[in-house]
Amino acid sequence: MTKRNLMTMWALITLPFLALAQDNAIKDYNTQEAETSLQWQNADINADGMPGTSSEKAYKELLVGKKSTTVVVAIIDSGTETFHPDLKSNIWTNADEITDNGIDDDKNGYIDDVHGWSFIGGPGGDVANDNLEFTRIYKELKNRFGSKDASAISADDKKDFARYQKMKLDYDQRVKKATEDEQLYNQVKETYDFCHQMMKDYFKKSDYTIDEVKAMPANDDQTKAVQEVMIQLMESNLPEDFKDWKEQVQGALKYNLNLDYDSRKMVGDNYADSREKYYGNNHVDGPHSDHGTHVGGCVGAVRNSFGMDGVADNVQLMIVRCVPNGDERDKDVANAIRYAADNGARIINMSFGKSYSPQKEVVDEAVKYAESKGVLLVHASGNDNKNIDAASNFPTDKYNDGTYCTTWLEVGASGMSKEELAASFSNYGKKSVDLFSPGVDIFSTVPDGKYKKNDGTSMASPVAAGVAAALMSYYPNLNAKDVKAIMMQSAQNYGKQKVTMPGNPGKKVKFKKLSVTGGVVNLYNALKLAETWDSK
Repeated sequence: MTKRNLMTMWALITLPFLALAQDNAIKDYNTQEAETSLQWQNADINADGMPGTSSEKAYKELLVGKKSTTVVVAIIDSGTETFHPDLKSNIWTNADEITDNGIDDDKNGYIDDVHGWSFIGGPGGDVANDNLEFTRIYKELKNRFGSKDASAISADDKKDFARYQKMKLDYDQRVKKATEDEQLYNQVKETYDFCHQMMKDYFKKSDYTIDEVKAMPANDDQTKAVQEVMIQLMESNLPEDFKDWKEQVQGALKYNLNLDYDSRKMVGDNYADSREKYYGNNHVDGPHSDHGTHVGGCVGAVRNSFGMDGVADNVQLMIVRCVPNGDERDKDVANAIRYAADNGARIINMSFGKSYSPQKEVVDEAVKYAESKGVLLVHASGNDNKNIDAASNFPTDKYNDGTYCTTWLEVGASGMSKEELAASFSNYGKKSVDLFSPGVDIFSTVPDGKYKKNDGTSMASPVAAGVAAALMSYYPNLNAKDVKAIMMQSAQNYGKQKVTMPGNPGKKVKFKKLSVTGGVVNLYNALKLAETWDSK
């Protein structure tokens, strides 16, 4: 590769890949000791200068010697590594189920559900990837109208046909974009491989450091170009993220947008029956449990000198798997919520979302059921920097009948400073998002006993769920409505702070314009309010 080709390729690929930081791993950690500076979600704005949840301050000043009760939090996600050393002692165990005896001992309809249940596994295996909901809807319309001319469409079908035509344009654009993304990945990887080989040849080793690259002499134009490109790649941590990036770009075409891919054969349910309950398996650890393991740690990693500390200190994490790499299905979401509510969860964390919900009525029924049982449902607002007062992000607290779930908390992602309080990727909404919660550079657990920093409302939601769990743990008489009200009223108020509008870098707005409260969830404040709370 000549210098000209190298620099031309680099000019084409510089910086677009940085968008991958949203909800993706930034750096891998194997530390055996707590690094509190990394865990800013637990920090206090006054003591530490970072707008965290003030949970460390709460445990040191308010909770020393105070009695607590165990709270079960359901992690509805991609699966969670139940044997992670920083999670295993806080994983929920179904006391009425005997491990792996092939019998439904507690007669709840789920065999050997010792730590939870997976609604995306079955006799054919465990679903790792799936379509987008958009793709599934488009496929149904394409099967109906793909070979028909507009003149042959009946009056009754004209609305659906118009929708098909609109979605076809959208689908074609998505495939084009996914193809370009894959090409971009291939270009970046080719550039990296070329540069990496030159570095290995020069240093006579493959584990060279960025400082060594910066210090190497560049005696010719090509070496200088390679050096510059390699420094940028290493500073962005991109070499560590190639695997995730490859899976993302290839998965889009192979699974997410593939009209011929059908994961449901693995599960073996009657997918046409949206109210079928008893299917799946007990494989709650995955595959591909990176996301759910990170989420679980945010809520309830063991608070000790090892690894990292969850926000809540007396929790049991019930693992319910229904989120693949792709869009979760309404039937599975509904069953996951019902399972959690029926098996003792007081809080459900839902770090997932999508733009379409074709069986929303089934999800509504499950949410109403959980609401009736006093379960607090904590949901991530999404990572599309959109105003969800206007844009769709399912599941939602608004039922089809126009009423709202009273035990639902919608959470946006906040950053590490007042100036960057609204995460650039976070969805927002003056009516739809209740409060914000730390969601940038969140250090937490991932599979194989490791740790990573992730970005996303997927992290903000479980941080808030951890605050809710701590409240319920130390004040067990509080119900879900109480906890929601306390969290909203006690959120650290940054309403007058000018922040950059997510998705619009050139626009500044007051933080109060982005959520109901204009605040960031705060455990210290919430505990003080709970002390005087008169439960209704």
